[in-house]
Amino acid sequence: MKQVTFAAALFAGLLSGCASLGEVPTAKLASATIRTANGLPAGTALLTAAGDKLTLTVAVAGLPAGQRGIHLHMIGRCDAPGFASAGGHLNPGSRQHGAHNPAGSHLGDLPNITIDSQGKGALSVELGAPREAALTALFDSDGAAIVIHAAADDYKTDPTGNSGARVACGVLQRS
Repeated sequence: MKQVTFAAALFAGLLSGCASLGEVPTAKLASATIRTANGLPAGTALLTAAGDKLTLTVAVAGLPAGQRGIHLHMIGRCDAPGFASAGGHLNPGSRQHGAHNPAGSHLGDLPNITIDSQGKGALSVELGAPREAALTALFDSDGAAIVIHAAADDYKTDPTGNSGARVACGVLQRS
């Protein structure tokens, strides 16, 4: 039942950001199951394309309420409990971190995800890189991961946004 709920949330998130039928995603490129440090599923992520635009949609449940940093990380490994195996942020252009950093931002930077009082949250964001460049970075020889952090990203502190410990992680798998 949870899979159906996550799928419905992902689909709704995908369509909610579309202003016209020309923006409706036409290809599912990758997905990830996001897990907490104890190995339990906490959500899903879906990477879709509409022309040259890539959209990442994430739906999670069972996480503490509040704003949480969420980033793309450079290695497709999620070894619990600390998920350090995912490496640093996905940053193929060697830029600094954060939309509010004059020298930022990079491909791994994403807006914070808001977790409500029931532990649920969703995020849909267009990746800030052309399709082929982003896919090359995401699916290099060691892949990429999606990591959710314990605190909100401040959008300026390099290299992590001061977003704290890693609390959930999922490896992007090509569809």
